[in-house]
Amino acid sequence: MVTEQLQDGYDVVVVGGGAAGLNGALMLGRSRRSVAVIDSGAPRNAPADGVHGLLAREGTPPGELLAQGRAEVAGYGGTVVTGEVIEISRDTAGFDVRLGDGRSVRARRLLITTGVVDELPAVPGLGEQWGRDVVHCPYCHGWEVRERPIGVLGTGPMSVHQAQMFRQLSDDVVYFRHTAPALSTEQAVQLAARGIRVVEGEVAAVEVDGEHITGVRLADGTLIPRTVVAVASRLAARAGFLAGIGLHTAEHPSGAGDYIPSDPVGRAEVEGVWLAGNVTDPFAQVGAAAAAGAMAGAQINADLILEETALAVAAYESPFSAAMESAVATVVSGESGRGL
Repeated sequence: MVTEQLQDGYDVVVVGGGAAGLNGALMLGRSRRSVAVIDSGAPRNAPADGVHGLLAREGTPPGELLAQGRAEVAGYGGTVVTGEVIEISRDTAGFDVRLGDGRSVRARRLLITTGVVDELPAVPGLGEQWGRDVVHCPYCHGWEVRERPIGVLGTGPMSVHQAQMFRQLSDDVVYFRHTAPALSTEQAVQLAARGIRVVEGEVAAVEVDGEHITGVRLADGTLIPRTVVAVASRLAARAGFLAGIGLHTAEHPSGAGDYIPSDPVGRAEVEGVWLAGNVTDPFAQVGAAAAAGAMAGAQINADLILEETALAVAAYESPFSAAMESAVATVVSGESGRGL
């Protein structure tokens, strides 16, 4: 359930409405927090036919899973709106979140779950087949391409590992070194021992006949028949709108792309901001992203409780508070309640 209506302010604004963001919002809604999820409507897994490796939801189409999640968030009073956040600023009272359509909303806390964008090598045919015959994750897509002729496109130091992973799924795997580093002696022996053929030279194109891949064409014109191509995309965190509050991306230790660092429960370096899902854990699958969202939601609720408790104690102990005046008036004037 998606609405276009936003209140002026919320306890928490969640930027990004995938599994991490929706599960975080669900936890917050169940804790009686006012929460709004702002989602641009461009999920990373949109090209996939189904979500895999998610217990009890195996094979569910991504759109169906998100629709169910939105309805569950709304069932606990949460708001889900379509929009793109372009800038966030901060003051002593919280955060001001501005959308590209001119709307803005206030938030006491932020949960950022915007994910990543897959940046593919500039090889014709890859983008057109992405999420279908062009895959990247053996756990997300491996079963669906099992026992087919698979080509692994070398792009970086992890590509050899990717070839070994897909060898578990098919006896017919070819490793196209393309622009990846030259193989070490150990790597060459490993691939040979597993029966993975190595093809040198850059790839010029992925050939497609209608809706399916037919082969991989090298720069010298050689065509090697394949029906599946596996490639490691570069992972680019969706985070440019966070610069105004001092949050910036860093290169992930794996070398696979960039991310925003967070602590084990999702807390960012900037106070009042939490992160969950691929924006901070680029390799998290749907189940792990949802779990991280739930953890972050619980942590945000706990943080708000600490703040509210501190404010309540300060008000209670203040000699000028309404609570203290009432208590003193009762002592001084008995049951009259006239005050001081």
